[in-house]
Amino acid sequence: MPLTEKELMQRDAKRNIGDELLQSIRDVKAGRFGAVHQVEVTAAAEARSKTGLSQPKFAELLGVSVRTLQEWEQGRRAPSGAARSLLHIAASRPDVFREVLQGQQ
Repeated sequence: MPLTEKELMQRDAKRNIGDELLQSIRDVKAGRFGAVHQVEVTAAAEARSKTGLSQPKFAELLGVSVRTLQEWEQGRRAPSGAARSLLHIAASRPDVFREVLQGQQ
């Protein structure tokens, strides 16, 4: 639950920001870091990355909306059937996707 304005002011009044920053610098120099998070790259994001295309261009080639592509790349939805096959081709042969795009222009 977020703190109220009054609670924030009371908390901040007790802090010494200078000491906190200095300690943070010492921690970094000593190799101590905060939490490290690993982000898993989805097949859709990897395929698009290999082609070097923007989301709008890649989505257009796949015949889907940019929003659908974003959902796939962020792992909230999974592509099905033909889309999954096209992503596999894009990942294994990105040159083909770039060639198709050039042919459309």
